[in-house]
Amino acid sequence: MSKYHGEKVLVVTRALFDQLGAFQGLKPDPEAHLPALLDPANNFFLDREAAEDDPGHKQLIPYCIFTCGGKILRYVRGGSSGEKRLASQASIGIGGHINASDFTSDHLGRETYDNGVSREIAEELKIDGNFTHRIAALLNDDTNEVGQVHLGVVHIVELENENVAPNEAAIESLEFVTPEELAADSALETWSRICADALPDLLG
Repeated sequence: MSKYHGEKVLVVTRALFDQLGAFQGLKPDPEAHLPALLDPANNFFLDREAAEDDPGHKQLIPYCIFTCGGKILRYVRGGSSGEKRLASQASIGIGGHINASDFTSDHLGRETYDNGVSREIAEELKIDGNFTHRIAALLNDDTNEVGQVHLGVVHIVELENENVAPNEAAIESLEFVTPEELAADSALETWSRICADALPDLLG
């Protein structure tokens, strides 16, 4: 049986990404790509088992960075993490795949994507208080096998307070840290390292 149990995830073709203008690292102008990426004519659901080993497609991944009072939420991916290749690494990104269960009447457009973002946040964290979020950048890293099949949409989430707790076992050692502490953190996964190095720009 597949380790993904028939999960279907939202993807675009690598050819579309190249056509829009492929990049390495962060793209601080997400609206240059996002309308095309979320256009129902350009995206579709693919079996995750196939997508994880297929660099001909990019899985769209909301990557939410939580901040409060100038500090950033950091955690360690436990052994039960859905992405085994990132287990035991530290991260500042909460999120995951857009699934078929997020599908709405707008086909595969912005509403379906937003549903996926809300679901991922609720699944992974217990948040006591209000929060706001905005899309700050797109993130791509083709230097490793995980990055080659994923495309991140970086959200900055402003929390009302630090009353946040894990909502699943895969999130361990949850804490708020300063940007300076992140700068010296050698355990960060690649996407988090890229974002941590660009925090002043991402946070505005």
